[in-house]
Order: sequence, then structure tokens, then C-alpha cells
Amino acid sequence: MLILLPPSEGKTPATAGDAVAWATLSFPELNAYRAKVLEGLGTVSAHEDALALLGVGASLRADVERNTRLHAEPAAPANQVYSGVLYDALDYNSLTPTQRKRADECVLVISALWGAIRFGDRVPAYRLSMATALPDVGRLASFWKPQLNAALAAETDGELLVDCRSSTYTAAWAPPPSQTVAVNVFTEVNGARKVVSHFAKHTRGELARHLLARRGKAPQTPAQLQQAAAERWTAELVEGTARKPHTLNLILPN
Repeated sequence: MLILLPPSEGKTPATAGDAVAWATLSFPELNAYRAKVLEGLGTVSAHEDALALLGVGASLRADVERNTRLHAEPAAPANQVYSGVLYDALDYNSLTPTQRKRADECVLVISALWGAIRFGDRVPAYRLSMATALPDVGRLASFWKPQLNAALAAETDGELLVDCRSSTYTAAWAPPPSQTVAVNVFTEVNGARKVVSHFAKHTRGELARHLLARRGKAPQTPAQLQQAAAERWTAELVEGTARKPHTLNLILPN
């Protein structure tokens, strides 16, 4: 089982330590593409219209300025850098050592800057969305798609993929539908379902934690995933097709 997560928009910068060591990152075959994105990000972030080009507000000016010196910024494990609603719900630090080891092995973060990294990879905090277009790179989702198809094929072969990514990040890589389960979250009132956004992130983080912390073997099939999710939620599985992944619908109480 592999759990696919989006990065958080906000990130917690490391306060000390060495800069990113490229040779230690997972999927080193992506390093040339990472370097190209990093160069484009540095160029845009140094531009007088950097905030507008990156689609962020003035309150994030310090984050954008940090983008210009990421080669030298302190790095920390991705499980510490990524923060926000989903990651707060996953709460990596409160997992047991065995569960944290499982998380480091099972979680893949699909990133606009790094392409794909594991939880234990050490990276600096940065500000970049997969929806951004960079000079000499173009739209990042389109840029990364062929690279991730090649880099992740062997890693994901035969694995159940629990896809907790947002639509912005699913555009960057579409794994084989037969082994992928996309996670949706709804509330239900008087028989009518409503998609939730904030609580969807929170619930996906809770699901990831549940799968990492529960006893027993990790789910290996969509049906086993539905059974594991049903230990905590009302959960239904919608079968996929040749082109469309399976869907796990989690129904929250009103």
C-alpha cells in the first residue's frame, strides 16, 4: 500500500541544519528536472511581480523571498516541513516509532518542486503550487506528468494506491486506475450529499493516520481498503473502470 498526499500550502521552515542533499532524495532520476524547476522558481521569485506570478498575497512575501535561496536554506524531513489541516490530522509526531517507519515507507508526496518525495526526505520550506507556470518549464502539472510516469512506474507496480491528493496534484500524475482508489469526503443531510472542503482535508489526514496506525496487514485491494475505512467511518466503494480509478466515499455525520 502507498498513500499519495498533496503537499501543504503552508510549510514550517527548518531553523537550522544543512541544506538539501540532492543525492539523498528519493527518485534521484528526477534531480535534473527538480533543478530546472528550482531555477525557474528562483527567477520568478526574484521578479518585481513575483507575488502575482506565483498567485500569492503580500503576507507571503517572506516565503517568496526564501524561494530565491533554497539551495542554501536549512532542510528538514518532509514530515516536519509539511503542515496544515491534512498533516495536523495525520499527526506524524504522535505515531509510534514503528508507525513512523511505516509512514516513511508508505507515504508519497507529489510536489510541484520535487516531483515526488518520501516523508523522510529532507527538503527546505518553499512556496510553489502545481498550478503555476514557470519560465522554460511551463505549467508544472504538464511538466511533471511524463517524468512521474517514468519514475514511479516500478515503485507503484502491484501496490494499492490510496489517493488523497487534491485535483491540482492529481493532474500531475495519473497512476494505473485498476490499483488506485481516490478518496472523497461527503456530509449527508436528508439523503442529499454535499462535498466538504476543509473537512475533506482533515478526514483524508485522519484516514492516512488510521491506515498507518491500525493493527493488522495493510489493505492490498480496494475492497480491503473499504473494510479498513469502515472501522471508523461510513465508507462505500465505487468500482472504477479501465480509465477511471475506484472511489472510496467517506460519509461524515451531519
